[in-house]
Amino acid sequence: MVSVDEFIIVSSNYVPGYEILETKGFVYGLTVRSRGVGGQLGAGIRSMFGGEIKEYVQMMQESRNEALERCIDHAREMGANAIISARFDSDAISDIMQEILAYGTAVVAQPVE
Repeated sequence: MVSVDEFIIVSSNYVPGYEILETKGFVYGLTVRSRGVGGQLGAGIRSMFGGEIKEYVQMMQESRNEALERCIDHAREMGANAIISARFDSDAISDIMQEILAYGTAVVAQPVE
């Protein structure tokens, strides 16, 4: 379970120790990113020798965080305090652009007493 500023996010269909009081609906956060010319050159050189391409790892981490924050904002706008069934999806738009989508179901959850 991840809690971002008191906002609960789980990949399961329930939150352990919580009761789902209301389902608000489907929420998502989307971002599309591209490496700058310098990053692409560095990644291109690195790819010739094999191994992890740190420039792209960093880009994907930042993109994932941005998509998740947008998903949380969407859920908060709907009056939710949690997201269940949270998932990520990723796809290449072109040779130099990557789309990251965070999505799930916004709910109102309350601790079980």
